[in-house]
Amino acid sequence: MQTFHHPLSPEEESHYLQKAKAGDLSARNILVEYNLRLVAHIVKKYQTGNRSTEDLISIGTIGLIKAINTYDTDKGSKLVTYASRCIENELLMRLRQERKEVREISLYEPIGTDREGNEISLMDVIRIDEENVLLNVITSESLRNINDLFTEILDDREQQVIALRYGLYDNQELTQKEISNLLHISRSYVSRIEKKALLKLRSALCV
Repeated sequence: MQTFHHPLSPEEESHYLQKAKAGDLSARNILVEYNLRLVAHIVKKYQTGNRSTEDLISIGTIGLIKAINTYDTDKGSKLVTYASRCIENELLMRLRQERKEVREISLYEPIGTDREGNEISLMDVIRIDEENVLLNVITSESLRNINDLFTEILDDREQQVIALRYGLYDNQELTQKEISNLLHISRSYVSRIEKKALLKLRSALCV
């Protein structure tokens, strides 16, 4: 179990603060060492089952060092008050960053497979939803307008893939694998054609 020093007296703290402000690293280190009890006290509020106390104390200590480096004795507040804010800010900043990273990673982690056996992530689902919005707009247009749009911005192969992929113009809706077999091209090539065509249509329709 880690033990901590008792706090410095006001006179001792003032002495070491003056030396630290003058660039004395050993004085700064003494101030850090004698204020680790404060770090440990604040860390208790942020303890969770998946985070060790040692990790949190390390993060909090960074905040303490920043506090000692930037503390201004002329401001009137006590070091313990100023340091407490810096320690909490450091902990909150690091925990928020970690939560953000977890969310970003989880967007791309596999959540299942599609009907073609390909792994899909939450990001894929979001993209599918965007494409569905686009398709709703397309299918709500008149056939003449769709024809005009297709012939204006899509080449022949893109028109063919989109029509087969989404069952347009009375075609049966096919999977990318079925289209690849029908057209004698790879499934990955079908996927690239589809994505490129959808991006063109999305831009044209301002969706």
